Amino acid sequence: MTALRSPTPVLDVPQSLSIITDETIARRGFTSVGDIVNYTPGVNMSQGEGHRDSIVFRGIRSTADFFIDGTRDDVQYYRGLYNLEQVEILRGPNALLFGRGGTGGILNRVTKKGEIGETFSAGQVAVDTFGEFSLQGDVNLAVADNVAVRVNASYENLDNHRDFYEGERIGINPTLRVEVTPNTTFDLSYEFADHDRFVDRGIPTGSDGLPVEAFRDITFGDPELNYTDLEAHLLRANIEHDFSDNFKAIVSAFYGDYDKTYSNFYASGYDQADTPDEVTLDGYVDNTLRENLILSGTLVGAVDTGSVEHTLLAGVEYIGTSSDQNRFNSFWDTTEDDNEIFSVQRPLALRGGVGINADGETTTNDFTVDLNDDTRVTVDVFSAFVQDEIAVTDWLDVVLGARFDSFDIEVFNVVANETRSRRDEEISPRLGVILKPRENISIYGSYSESFLPRSGEQFTDLNGDAAALDPDEFTNLEVGLKWDFANGLGLTAAIFEIEQSSPQVADDNPETLDVIDSQISGFEVQLQGQVTPFWATSAGYSYLDGEQVDASGPTGLRPRELPEHMVSLWNDFAVTDRIGLGIGLTHQGDSFVNNSNTAIMPAYTRIDAAAYFDVTPDLRLQVNVENVTDELYFPNAHSTHQVTVGAPLNARFAVNARF
Repeated sequence: MTALRSPTPVLDVPQSLSIITDETIARRGFTSVGDIVNYTPGVNMSQGEGHRDSIVFRGIRSTADFFIDGTRDDVQYYRGLYNLEQVEILRGPNALLFGRGGTGGILNRVTKKGEIGETFSAGQVAVDTFGEFSLQGDVNLAVADNVAVRVNASYENLDNHRDFYEGERIGINPTLRVEVTPNTTFDLSYEFADHDRFVDRGIPTGSDGLPVEAFRDITFGDPELNYTDLEAHLLRANIEHDFSDNFKAIVSAFYGDYDKTYSNFYASGYDQADTPDEVTLDGYVDNTLRENLILSGTLVGAVDTGSVEHTLLAGVEYIGTSSDQNRFNSFWDTTEDDNEIFSVQRPLALRGGVGINADGETTTNDFTVDLNDDTRVTVDVFSAFVQDEIAVTDWLDVVLGARFDSFDIEVFNVVANETRSRRDEEISPRLGVILKPRENISIYGSYSESFLPRSGEQFTDLNGDAAALDPDEFTNLEVGLKWDFANGLGLTAAIFEIEQSSPQVADDNPETLDVIDSQISGFEVQLQGQVTPFWATSAGYSYLDGEQVDASGPTGLRPRELPEHMVSLWNDFAVTDRIGLGIGLTHQGDSFVNNSNTAIMPAYTRIDAAAYFDVTPDLRLQVNVENVTDELYFPNAHSTHQVTVGAPLNARFAVNARF
């Protein structure tokens, strides 16, 4: 696993994790991070306001705990899968390797690199029954005995089941790999991402707390002003040098330049008693300009002290961030504030910021009048960490480590003409014990900590008392079992408990955050691999229990977006050497949309299927069918009146070729 940095077998990692390969992504027709998460135990998706990936790791939501090739990738956007070797999902906090955040876990994308001495090309053409179309290409050239150039590219023309939804996504990622010497490898990568799409914030909940099914076909937004645009330039460089068979160093640099605009209207209020039906719309436009510079160096070594073997990991990291962001609220000339009431109809009487309100009056919005916030942020983070994986005996391993982080932030609040700054210095320990009664079995226990500065995961402000408050701290206790069977089948199971304090969307205003303390415990189990030569399976189950707490103890309320039960199952069957079938399901128990526990996402079970036909060893035809039973379901939400409507029965047809 790339994210772990040291060459440790997954069996000996005292942490729950999942690896999703590019072959799995292709065979199951995954096109988004959300597709992957649906089939991973212990994690589920949040709505992300319709413009970003947002994962709930063991009941803890994050839009920033994303990494690419082990380097922090914390900007809010939808991440593509076109250039990936694999996706790694680690569960439980581990600040030692990843620094701030990562409270419930992290997701790391591993990109494809040039392959020395190989020349090949591959591609995919796909279309689905909504009309969405995509093209992907992967070309690797051996330009010299020690040099390879690889280019991955993707174009997607977006469409789905919701009114007005459309968009385009372009990704281009050329890479260079050079074997400078037999012991030194240099990788250079540039990625361009251009992404625009319609933003859909979902539908309201009614007086019973459930999504209003009668509104399932209505889009509560503006066909022209609900959108997100992202342009990103990402440059990565990496040098790996082997000093000997036992020691190597890795030095990497990352630069990211992001320009993003996010504009939207959404349902902020609905009263089911109103006749006729009326809905309150709120909205805003948000702009972010961000630059990230990340420099890191890691030393990995193996040494023996007598009969005891050590795998040492030590490193330093610097992160420099410049982030300018502003937000303008909607402003209606009829109400002279950010809210306006419209009659519920399909479509709403709103286009281009001009509409007819519920009283029959023409109303016009202006996104330049009400400035909500305007901040200019600089962040400097210096980190140093050390870890020792100690093989005490053949049956006992111990992991010890700690990380020091110095987090400096300065925020210039343009509106208040005020500059605030703060420095936090934190030490995050890690302890793991692994018992190995047999070579293919490990039983582990671990304790880890993480923290999040009061400026939040997107460090947008230090308003109010935030500048005087210590960082939020998180702890994780976990006990688990990993068992690799002889035929390639693997079983993992874990019991855990997390204590956390984190900013979450406020129930009364989804534009603001409340700090919520909670205690979450649970159980996960995953079985995956080859059951027989003709049958491969991946099955997962998680049980999550939690309670919000305050200074006096538990409140009796359950944390939002915390399903008690989640089940995922996928089976691949090789009918013949050339024909394969797949069948799977995902089940998510009911959960609360908000922290006040007044709105509910009902439980659902979705069944998916696939069929593959290998025309030749290098040409595959496949169809992936989602929601075979055409169930109406609501997979996630952002706030009380923004609940996502799941896609109905649909199919994706793809041609995969390799040359």
